[in-house]
Amino acid sequence: MNGAREACGVTAVHSPSGEASRIAYYSLFALQHRGQEAAGIAGHVGNSIQLRKHGGLVSQAFSEADIEALQGNSAIGHTRYSTTGSSNIRNAQPFLIDTMHGPVALAHNGNIVNAGALRSKLLKRGVGLTSASDTELMLMTLAGSEGDTWVQRIREAMASWVGAFSFVVLTLDGVYAARDPWGFRPLAVGTTAEGAFVVASETCALSTLGCHEIREIAPGEIVACDAQGKVSMTSMAARPKDAKSAACIFEFVYFSRPDSEWNGLSVHDVRRSFASNWPRNHPPWLMW
Repeated sequence: MNGAREACGVTAVHSPSGEASRIAYYSLFALQHRGQEAAGIAGHVGNSIQLRKHGGLVSQAFSEADIEALQGNSAIGHTRYSTTGSSNIRNAQPFLIDTMHGPVALAHNGNIVNAGALRSKLLKRGVGLTSASDTELMLMTLAGSEGDTWVQRIREAMASWVGAFSFVVLTLDGVYAARDPWGFRPLAVGTTAEGAFVVASETCALSTLGCHEIREIAPGEIVACDAQGKVSMTSMAARPKDAKSAACIFEFVYFSRPDSEWNGLSVHDVRRSFASNWPRNHPPWLMW
């Protein structure tokens, strides 16, 4: 298992124009700095969900034929930088399975620290696993969760995950996006002038797409957009009693693009502040 490298990028789109996968492609292109190992897009096509994922950069991973084959009103995407599991294409995201509630695809940015316990629990239940990715564990847990709606199932599944998990989900009913109760990893949502609903790991992707009304998804928040494009509910997942905000400092130091905003602050401005304060707090003569 590789060390934790948690800079993956995720996106989710609902577009009334039927160009969701193309918008997801451009969103991933803007998030390319978060992962260069592999990229994938899952799209709602007709009465099914179709998936394409390949190694390499976003521009190399998808042909025009891939984008055309995935066209529909809803899609999710991922650009990968290994967190758990090797860079083998089997660990590339999104993951897609069939369930008793219909097909579901999931992609996530972060690291599930109780992945070993989840894996053991699933294997004891007879669930077959095909990769070393904690994302597959999340998807299998979600598939086995109870509830009348996907939001209810997502809420139940989230209660069993410990760690950093900003993630997106695609079903035939719509797209969903959520952050863990601690708010480790970023996730933001906006709307384009054409009425497309877009979720992305960083605000820079939303700005690139011309989104307005951009806001960060709150820690523990689940945002749902149904198949008709209606943002039908915003629900808070159960928050552990000891949960406190714990945003990852490396989003400011390394992961994020400088034109993004994170926790209400400009990444560029924070980096400039770091640079100006470092010599004051760590004078050069103390380094020797």
